[in-house]
Amino acid sequence: MVRKNLKKISKSQKIKEFIKKYKVPHEYLSTNRKMVSRGVTLGIFIAFIPMPMQMAAILAFMPFFKFNVPLGLAMCWLSNPFTMPPMYYMEYLTGSFFLGIKPEPVEMTLEWFSNNLDNIFIPLYTGTAFYSIVGSSLAFWIVNHFWKGSVHRDRKLHRDDRKN
Repeated sequence: MVRKNLKKISKSQKIKEFIKKYKVPHEYLSTNRKMVSRGVTLGIFIAFIPMPMQMAAILAFMPFFKFNVPLGLAMCWLSNPFTMPPMYYMEYLTGSFFLGIKPEPVEMTLEWFSNNLDNIFIPLYTGTAFYSIVGSSLAFWIVNHFWKGSVHRDRKLHRDDRKN
């Protein structure tokens, strides 16, 4: 269903006019399986990294990788002001576990973070590396799995309709 909706959107006349007007390379808006899975993977990878300007980081990858840019940008929005504190706390706890460090109690104040940044930096980014790699790999597999399943199901339905 999502695959079909993406295909409909990509064939929209407004999208075609936008591409022509701003001379956007068509592959950055392509809705095939490879482009969509790359966009989702890169977006989720960047979403787990605690850094400012995540969307700019997605756009910085454009010259190096071909991917669906709107989906990549949308996936990096998974880390928003509501989800960031639990995500980063989970990453900090996981990194502390991997490093064998006893995690410090965290206070949600700027003063606490500025005073303890040296202590939490390594465990936070260790957990970040784990969740970025595992989360983006899992997202890549899920998108490919369901996309292929959707194509297979549509072909089977089409074959069955032709027989009847």
